[in-house]
Amino acid sequence: MSERASESSILSERASESSILSERASESSTTRGPALLVLEDGRIFRGEEFGAVGEALGEAVFTTGMTGYQETLTDPSYHAQIVVQTAPQIGNTGWNDEDDESARIQVAGYVVRDPSRSPSNWRATSSLPAQLREQGIVGVAGIDTRALVRHLRERGAMRSGVFSGEALARGPELVERVLASPPMEGADLYGAVTTREPYVVPAHGEPRYRVAALDVGIKANTPRMLAARGVEVHVLPADTPFAAIEELAPDGFFLSNGPGDPATAEAPVALTRQVLERGIPLFGICFGNQILGRALGRGTYKLRYGHRGINIPVVEHATGRVAITSQNHGFAVAGEAGERFDTPFGTGEITHTCPNDGCVEGLRLIDGRAFSVQYHPEAAAGPHDAADLFDRFVALMEDR
Repeated sequence: MSERASESSILSERASESSILSERASESSTTRGPALLVLEDGRIFRGEEFGAVGEALGEAVFTTGMTGYQETLTDPSYHAQIVVQTAPQIGNTGWNDEDDESARIQVAGYVVRDPSRSPSNWRATSSLPAQLREQGIVGVAGIDTRALVRHLRERGAMRSGVFSGEALARGPELVERVLASPPMEGADLYGAVTTREPYVVPAHGEPRYRVAALDVGIKANTPRMLAARGVEVHVLPADTPFAAIEELAPDGFFLSNGPGDPATAEAPVALTRQVLERGIPLFGICFGNQILGRALGRGTYKLRYGHRGINIPVVEHATGRVAITSQNHGFAVAGEAGERFDTPFGTGEITHTCPNDGCVEGLRLIDGRAFSVQYHPEAAAGPHDAADLFDRFVALMEDR
């Protein structure tokens, strides 16, 4: 590196540090106004403004991850939800330019207990509250998140609203505003987060396989994990017709994670059935697991409060192996551990379940080349216990 380039790099780093320091000074000196979290059952939690000021409506859910708040906020699976962080301190490492899982913050609103007053990390280019304000995400801080999470565990995830600034003037109407918002059951959301145009994530090194990835809310780290295994990933819009898949002639088909009720995903389910009829190797995660389940004739249902966190155990019944996984889902496929069932494409099997509640965590076609899991093997953020699932997908394409 030349002296001039080195000096330029140092000046750039100093400018970034100066910007973050300026944000810290502004945040510490600003008096935050009151804010409310209002639940549909009438329960109200009082706190103070955090991020943008205004009104946000969505389903209140909680996540137990102690790290990875940037990945959580930018995960498309959280679209239209107000996310409650159970970890008490949030924002300590600021915000960087590397860990986004999509092009923007996806949550409808954000709830924390103790936001960091002085974020610090060598990769940080901004602070969390600055990003929330810049992207118009209304949040609330300083509430008793333990009491809130206990309430949601007992009553279930529910519609809610975060209100601050002029929105507080509505007073008694706030609960009515929440009740007028749409519920998550029946919510058709994947179309709001899918890519508008196809794009390609090139393989690392010489391409070994080509995969068509249906984007119903894909996270950025998933194509990267496939690319690291020599896979050229073609990320496609959710309304892609099967003719476009045939023209691409992929070695495999991937169903991504995503938001909303899988019962509304009629087009992706129909496309999945066409893929299964052609015998194209298939791998799905999260929403993709539910799409495959419905394509195989299984029902789906809404969980009481869902699985959201990076410490959730899953049992693989064929091996007895337990993996600690990253999860984010409020719906599940109907079934029981080890259950086998008839499908139009051969015999299906429930391969994984969660020991905490028996929830289905994976399924496969016994005589076909299709499998899926309910959790996130791309681990952004989260443990890496399930990363080998990408290797299994590659092996499935090798055997084709």
